Amino acid sequence: QVQLVESGGGLVQPGGSLRLSCAASGFSLDDYAIGWLRQAPGKERQGVSCISSTSTGGTTRHANSVKGRFTISKDNAKNMVYLQMNDLKPDDTAVYYCATALAPACTTYGFDYWGQGTQVTVSS
Repeated sequence: QVQLVESGGGLVQPGGSLRLSCAASGFSLDDYAIGWLRQAPGKERQGVSCISSTSTGGTTRHANSVKGRFTISKDNAKNMVYLQMNDLKPDDTAVYYCATALAPACTTYGFDYWGQGTQVTVSS
């Protein structure tokens, strides 16, 4: 059974850092891409970052709003994906989800599998 479990969210001051983790099971990150998306109240869901399967090169993609601040990575041996978030802004406040479309490459479509989400709050 495909499962995704996020952790690592919390309250942080502007300019601070958080590292989110997502434990994936039921599929291998060697074979499928996985991404981070976020949902803020009153805002549309936004794709944040994605890393493709190892089989397709493990390439990464980041939304323009987080480029230079967020970095997605994964540990294939542990089948976990991470989102290192630096220089956090209040606008980064959202529930962050890891999700997969069970596709080898990153996509903005077809996220059929989601974690429960982890709250990130950036406030002074």
